[in-house]
Amino acid sequence: MELLYEGKGKQVFLTDDPDLVVFRFKDEATAFDGVKKESFGGKGEMCATITEILMNLLEKNGVRTHFVKRLSNNEMLVKRCFMLPIEVVVRNYSAGSIAKNLGLKKGIKFPFPIKDLFYKSDELHDPMLNDDRAVALGFVTFDELDVLYNSALKVNEVLSSFLLEKGIILADFKLEFGKFKDSILLADEITPDSMRLWDKDTLEPFDKDRFRFDLGDLLAGYRLFLEKITK
Repeated sequence: MELLYEGKGKQVFLTDDPDLVVFRFKDEATAFDGVKKESFGGKGEMCATITEILMNLLEKNGVRTHFVKRLSNNEMLVKRCFMLPIEVVVRNYSAGSIAKNLGLKKGIKFPFPIKDLFYKSDELHDPMLNDDRAVALGFVTFDELDVLYNSALKVNEVLSSFLLEKGIILADFKLEFGKFKDSILLADEITPDSMRLWDKDTLEPFDKDRFRFDLGDLLAGYRLFLEKITK
């Protein structure tokens, strides 16, 4: 297969069908815009499995995604989208940049989900956007922003409820979207790489913060999360 794109966590390959590409999940974990990097054998397979499970769950609940089918341990077939250069972050609890920038204690539950926009650029360290900036710079239209926000809130509703039943708090998460023909689809991945996930009772993290801040074995956290969502 011809390599179309390679990012920090995935490779994207062309197929014979111009509407479809192959995602291959890598075993690398990165943090702080790639400054911290390490390889973990089996991570790619776990992330592919988690993405498959959660995207199928979302599809069943009315969220349109780019997922088509699983191909191998670490590969899946997806619709080829024109990716929007923005990330939508939904925050249910204070953590990460919002806690750091606003001097908040970690773990404060917000009265409603907070939606943030960021420009995807490692070089610029993913600067924060507002609606006007995103539209004025040509990244999206206001109508498209409505689609992104509505989809992100639906994802939050579905995943928060599902995970809480499994004993997991969905503190926050990042989503990426792409255009496919006349539709905007949830794209990229949904894994502990792009979510903050805490044990409901102990607040132990199951996500990439274990790697970012040396809070425990990364694969053990991902494996425990996978076990919980498949029970």
